[in-house]
Amino acid sequence: MGTEEVFSIVSVEFEVFGNVQGVYFTKYCRDKCLQLGLGGWVKNSKRGTILGKIQGPKAGVEQMISWLSQTGSPGCKIERCELRDFEYLARQDFRGFSIRF
Repeated sequence: MGTEEVFSIVSVEFEVFGNVQGVYFTKYCRDKCLQLGLGGWVKNSKRGTILGKIQGPKAGVEQMISWLSQTGSPGCKIERCELRDFEYLARQDFRGFSIRF
């Protein structure tokens, strides 16, 4: 039995590059994660990017990665979305989804 079969929750950190600040990206990101039933957080970085961490069922996390990479908030211009620290978990570390400052 592989890791994927034992642990049903996926966790991944992300950083979104482009014109993503000042366009309510964090608010739309939180709303989309809550809609998908994902936990985690999101914030603006000092570098002008969006940083965050999402956790939840693999299908929901994959949908969110697609949203972060291609859709985003109205008015944003996404250049790229980098992912790191992808892992499988036995349970989520986060309850709900928050915007950090």
